[in-house]
Formats: sequence, structure tokens, C-alpha cells
Amino acid sequence: MHLPADFDAEIWDIVAQIPAGRIATYGQLARLAGMPGYARRVGRAMAAAPAGIPCHRVVNAAGRTAPGWTAQRELLEAEGVRFRRNGCADLTHLIDGF
Repeated sequence: MHLPADFDAEIWDIVAQIPAGRIATYGQLARLAGMPGYARRVGRAMAAAPAGIPCHRVVNAAGRTAPGWTAQRELLEAEGVRFRRNGCADLTHLIDGF
């Protein structure tokens, strides 16, 4: 499968639609963009995202936040996302799709 030239922009557009208090996984975003199996590439898009994209609402499949970004959890908690004892976001906050 060939990665579209505008893949990053498409991912950013999807992430911009995630409402406060909800989260998405890298894999969900890849599937929503029509590129299942490209979760790692979504992570690269998140790392390159321009200001204003709510990247903090994206977690891995287990609900883990990005390593080294301690503010991510704080931002999510401020929006009402709960975390489990193991430090992972409660996946009941996952988006259902658009």
C-alpha cells in the first residue's frame, strides 16, 4: 500500500476533530485514514504536527501516553479522561469513529 503524499495532513485533520475528553489510538487513526497497519507512521505525523493540533488526545493501543511527555497525562486529566492504576488511559474514552 502506497502512503499518500498528504497523509500527515489527513491525520492532523482527523485528530483536530477528536473532542475534548475523548482519545484515539494510533491504530484507530491509521484505519480512519484508510491506511490500516500504519500506526507507527501516525506516530511520526503526531511528532511533526503543527501547533493547535490536540496531539495529547492520541495514545497507544494499551492507552499509554507518549514516553517523555509528562504534560500529556495532565492535559487529558484536565479534559476528564481517567487513568487506570497501571498509568494507562481508561479506554472507555476512545472515540467511536466519525
